[in-house]
Amino acid sequence: MEKKNIDWASIGFGYVKTDKRFVANYKNGAWEEGGLTEDENIVLNECAGVLQYAQTCFEGLKAYTTEDGRTVCFRPDLNAKRMHDTALRLEMPPFPEDKFIEAVKAVVKANEAYVPPYGSGATLYIRPYMFGSNPVIGVKPADEYQFRIFATPVGPYFKGGAKPITITVSDFDRAAPHGTGHIKAGLNYAMSLHAIVTAHNNGFAENMYLDAATRTKVEETGGANFIFVTKDGTVVTPKSDSILPSITRRSIMHVAEHVLGLKVEHREVTFEEVKDFAECGLCGTAAVISPVGKIVYKDGEIAFPAGMEEMGPVTKKLYDTLTGIQMGRLEAPEGWIVEID
Repeated sequence: MEKKNIDWASIGFGYVKTDKRFVANYKNGAWEEGGLTEDENIVLNECAGVLQYAQTCFEGLKAYTTEDGRTVCFRPDLNAKRMHDTALRLEMPPFPEDKFIEAVKAVVKANEAYVPPYGSGATLYIRPYMFGSNPVIGVKPADEYQFRIFATPVGPYFKGGAKPITITVSDFDRAAPHGTGHIKAGLNYAMSLHAIVTAHNNGFAENMYLDAATRTKVEETGGANFIFVTKDGTVVTPKSDSILPSITRRSIMHVAEHVLGLKVEHREVTFEEVKDFAECGLCGTAAVISPVGKIVYKDGEIAFPAGMEEMGPVTKKLYDTLTGIQMGRLEAPEGWIVEID
């Protein structure tokens, strides 16, 4: 497959139109078969459910060119399951998980020329999403929905390497107890926009959100889970019913325990104990792991021993191992890599 003539080293993390996308509609109580289209535009009624009551959800995953030239996706089955769970919580009809994976593969195959070459630092970002499409004026779920997937090549999340970032403890709450923090609903991200703009305006890269009930426990950022490393090398991730179950985080924890032989803990993490950790990072699809060098809060700051120059040693080992699996340099656990053929 001949690649598009794109300066892969210079593209940013943004939208680039590709050739094909997948569309399927839900009407009369059933999903249609759906298929690929060249039309990137969506035409909606002014009273569509998504426009009135934000009934929408999405996923994010990537396709890569491996070291031996294959085109692959990373654990799309977990994206399919998470979107299924999100749809149920939002009273939307789940798109069948097997059809989800088939559609992802079809979109990647149709846009394979946009999958960046191995070693470029770039990837093909895949965005499945679903929304209520018919007119809804009373507060209730829509009757009709559209499921779509588009793909766009994106550059490396970090230009010039993954330098540790400085974040701040947010004065805002991300998600309420028994709310929607555990699903990938568009409304969660809309609610976080003011907080992230505020953080950026104050010179911080991201927010640390604490639990809304007690404001004593670490939850996540607006778009990533936390990873901490203790001084004795244990990998710790916060546990809460309000945290989105990150596929990257779950993969990192598996790699830590079963590939690298590290001790792992998935448990509640109090803000009080954060100062005692040796390393901190944010994990998600976009950057895999973003190292955190400093956390600023109202009464002071926490500077991690790993410093502001580079990833801590354990975080770096986790990053190198997981990206090695994704890019085909290391053997993957069974089922993690789906080849596009």
